[in-house]
Amino acid sequence: MEKQNLFKWKHYQPDIILLTIRWYLQYNLSFRNLVEIMEERGLSIAHTTIMRWVHQYGPELDERVRRHLKPTNDSWRVDETYLKVKGQWMYLYRAVDSEGNTTDFYLRVKQEAAKRFFKKALRSLHVSTPPVITVDKNPAYPIAIEELKNEKKRPAGIQVRQVKYLNNVIEQDHRFIKKRVRSMLGLKSFHSAKSVISGIEAMHMIKKGQR
Repeated sequence: MEKQNLFKWKHYQPDIILLTIRWYLQYNLSFRNLVEIMEERGLSIAHTTIMRWVHQYGPELDERVRRHLKPTNDSWRVDETYLKVKGQWMYLYRAVDSEGNTTDFYLRVKQEAAKRFFKKALRSLHVSTPPVITVDKNPAYPIAIEELKNEKKRPAGIQVRQVKYLNNVIEQDHRFIKKRVRSMLGLKSFHSAKSVISGIEAMHMIKKGQR
């Protein structure tokens, strides 16, 4: 990160801020857990300060990690999972390649966001255009791909394969994201949820060796 710009006027050193954010996004730690950990190192940081850091820098981590991701292969597995945000269920669309490397993700309130997710994923710099996209029996996926085809907003020749058992790799990959979110005891708004999910996904990609 360009420390002189992103961390201007911050009271703490950039390395401390980034370390604290990484611990929160990757491990099942609460903000108050991190306050105690930092106090043992002689630093007094309010839990609300750490929360603001996570919300501010989570999307930055995602954006900057993407610039250095290794290319994924051209065999996509797509599935959606659900997260509760302020008492409302939201849809988290995710895609990985056949080796489990993250292709992209997209958090939305409505289920009818499959087309937007595919448009976003196909623009990602680190992905290879898939000849086949494997999905489950959700009827929204073939419809979304067909609409993109008619709008000429997707490469020609992409086929949709609805075979549920082939999606085991992404269903397993969902577990890390859901486990981390579950331990946070609730996301309070759509904006903060997007920021936190962006950071969690970025750290998950690094952990999987994609960077």
